[in-house]
Amino acid sequence: MTTPATAPPGPRRTPRPVPGTPRPSAPRTRRSLGSTLVALLVLAVLLFPLYWMLNIALQPGESLAVTRWLPTSPGWDNFRRALSTQTDSLVTSLVVSLGAVVVCLALAAPAAYGLARLGLRGSRAIVFGTLITQMVPGIVIANALYSAYVDLHLVNSPIGLILADASLGLPFSIVLLRAFMVAIPKETVEAALVDGANRFTAFVRVVLPMSRNALITAGLFTFLFAWSDFMFALTLNTTDDVQPITLSMYEFMGAHVSDWGAVMATAVISAVPAAVLLVIAQKYVAAGVTGGSVK
Repeated sequence: MTTPATAPPGPRRTPRPVPGTPRPSAPRTRRSLGSTLVALLVLAVLLFPLYWMLNIALQPGESLAVTRWLPTSPGWDNFRRALSTQTDSLVTSLVVSLGAVVVCLALAAPAAYGLARLGLRGSRAIVFGTLITQMVPGIVIANALYSAYVDLHLVNSPIGLILADASLGLPFSIVLLRAFMVAIPKETVEAALVDGANRFTAFVRVVLPMSRNALITAGLFTFLFAWSDFMFALTLNTTDDVQPITLSMYEFMGAHVSDWGAVMATAVISAVPAAVLLVIAQKYVAAGVTGGSVK
């Protein structure tokens, strides 16, 4: 008995959409476009002060009352005057900020490792107390440091500013590095100990390289804290020998209050190092901030 041959199945046809029904992706596209427009609007509002600062700096010999929206005839005279008077202050700020980063990371990394890996009693209380220190007003700390700096002969010295500015980023760095080091698998450190390394060697050769993103993030924020510091620079300096850019720009603005072009040029120049560092280290910052959130 023969079975009837069956015809091979033909190609499947996709059903045509019913006329008048919207496509499923249309609402999502409109929602995405709306979110993009809102994000661009917020970004424009946030960046407008920076644009206006650069706009004024590029218009020489103009007062604020007649400043145009676009620099139709830009000039660089304001930047030349700013560089001629602020170069020493920029170098001072750079030295103090980099020194604060070195001191802060040298103290924060071992402290974070001890809180994360050594099983210390009361480590949570120590971390909480570290966070509480960031709530103390800066003027209180500056006044207390001034009394101590007078006895230690650290007033009007770069070392004094480096130590003071390092304290600004130390609590944040300890908390950030501890959260990252807790997420490092303990088997990795134990394998190094089994191979003959002591705890210090395992910390230097294993933990620190794995914590690169968190170290860069902590160093970047410490640099920004020190670069923008004004309170310590004003309180711990009584002369013009050691003058960071924030204090120098404040005095420059007081002396040239009618010349806003030069003042804005100084502000633009002082913002360039921080902006460059943020652009270069943005991927490390994103990885360092979120690295310790998932264990």
